[in-house]
Amino acid sequence: MLIPRPATVLIRRATVLIGRATVLIGRAAVLRSRWIAGPAPAGPGPLVVALTDYRAHRLLDLPGIARQGLALSRLWPELPGAVGMWLWSDLPGRRAGSLSVWRSEADLRAFVRLPEHVRIMRAYRDRGTLRSRTWEIATLEGADLWSAVHE
Repeated sequence: MLIPRPATVLIRRATVLIGRATVLIGRAAVLRSRWIAGPAPAGPGPLVVALTDYRAHRLLDLPGIARQGLALSRLWPELPGAVGMWLWSDLPGRRAGSLSVWRSEADLRAFVRLPEHVRIMRAYRDRGTLRSRTWEIATLEGADLWSAVHE
């Protein structure tokens, strides 16, 4: 009986959890979810973009991180000021995160303070390092947001 290697099983699970879309950027394959629309309209701008980049200390923590991200994304259609978002994962780099678009900085800050978000952040804060970045765009149409994931 052939027993799959843990990394292979982990990659299969994460692919199912995150989604089937894969974006090739340079040498790394980044898995990304479908666009999850929020209730806020995309225009006219300005809009606020937020990139969250979490690097896990251990590869085995990524499936849990992906599950928590998916659970949180189910709130998205009801979040005030949320235009939309993607979840993403870079398995070889032990990274996962989100790329979200908001009507305003205040809307983004309200999301960050949600009890569900705070609970997840506290649960994983000692299991990796978090980097985040925000910037403003004039319009969502034509914006090359994905290049920021590999900057």
